[in-house]
Amino acid sequence: MAQVQGRLYDTLLKGHLASERQIALVAGPRQVGKTTTCRGLADDYLNWDNPDHRRLIIEGPRAVANHVGLDRLGTRRPVVLFDELHKYARWKSFLKGFFDTYEDRIRILVTGSARLDVFRRGGDSLMGRYFLYRMHPWSAAEWPHTTLPGDEIVRTTPRPMSDEDWSALLEHGGFPEPFLRRERPFSRRWRTLRYDLLMREDTRDAARIEDLAALEILGALLQERSSQQLVYSTLAREVGVTVDTIRRWLDLFERLYYGFRLRPWFRNVNRSLRKEPKWYLRDWSSIADRGARAETFVACHLLKAVEGWTDMGLGSFELRYLRDKDKREVDFVVIRDRQPWFLVEVKAAGETLSESLGRMQAQTRARHAFQCVVDSPFVDADCFRETRPIIVPARTLLGQLL
Repeated sequence: MAQVQGRLYDTLLKGHLASERQIALVAGPRQVGKTTTCRGLADDYLNWDNPDHRRLIIEGPRAVANHVGLDRLGTRRPVVLFDELHKYARWKSFLKGFFDTYEDRIRILVTGSARLDVFRRGGDSLMGRYFLYRMHPWSAAEWPHTTLPGDEIVRTTPRPMSDEDWSALLEHGGFPEPFLRRERPFSRRWRTLRYDLLMREDTRDAARIEDLAALEILGALLQERSSQQLVYSTLAREVGVTVDTIRRWLDLFERLYYGFRLRPWFRNVNRSLRKEPKWYLRDWSSIADRGARAETFVACHLLKAVEGWTDMGLGSFELRYLRDKDKREVDFVVIRDRQPWFLVEVKAAGETLSESLGRMQAQTRARHAFQCVVDSPFVDADCFRETRPIIVPARTLLGQLL
């Protein structure tokens, strides 16, 4: 078992609690470490799944304020953590009332394994009262670094993972328990349990699904198709439901952090595709195909980076992919403030530079173009000093992110 160490999110959330009055909404997949990290920062812990805590929350803001001792003199503002609060039908109203009444006397953390930012689509909003932080599994950059990157956004001096740690990250995934335990039987059992809980308990809490058997068929199909383009009509035929149902269930799987869709970037790309999304699992360790695992591994690292940079206020970042109607493709393009910043083509192994990389760089005018090779050894250099298309080790490139 690997030695336990601090996480990047400890530093991020400590900084928030020290300098911001807003609620910190901490969202992310089940078992990614949200509760562990936040409990280490909180003075009081209230879990919606605990019946005693649930009764207290239902009583309202005043009852919670009395519980955490806000009427008592103290040397600092206490921190209260509400865990899985999104399961409460009136959670937004509760938080608004609690925050508006006591914001000058307390700091608030809220965690959830379903997307806490979904409410922004509705009229009842917490806008102005929160900052969102999206937690991801361990990555090639976070394992050696628990500090945040500076103004450069990327780390100019990446630290390498050891061969043992790198192999464990690829094989067992980045979720804390299997990554730290590093035992194949445990990892298999952990993945099975997590999948069963997501398909049954989480979907039950998040939506009313009458045909759970069909939902599980879709989940199994998506398990096999990470890194592939999705054709909704094909999935609908295979599962035996309508296209609209497929779309709703994919939205649900994204809300529950089972996987995510990437859409094509089409500005400045001749004859580009505009509609077909690609699908990626959040846990690459369950993927048997070597190429699909490598691409999903890099996709999860890039998503962690773009969401983290956005959550820290370093700019507006997106992750997309590039493909034209002649089937020329680059796996990923990172968009920074609505402009292509760098391209990434993923290879499990090999040293031949893709022709599409230079062509797409010229069309998009992205500053950097990397062919990221997962099996290559670490090189102690800054990938982002290069502006020409170049082959780089995944250990180096991903080690410069988050």
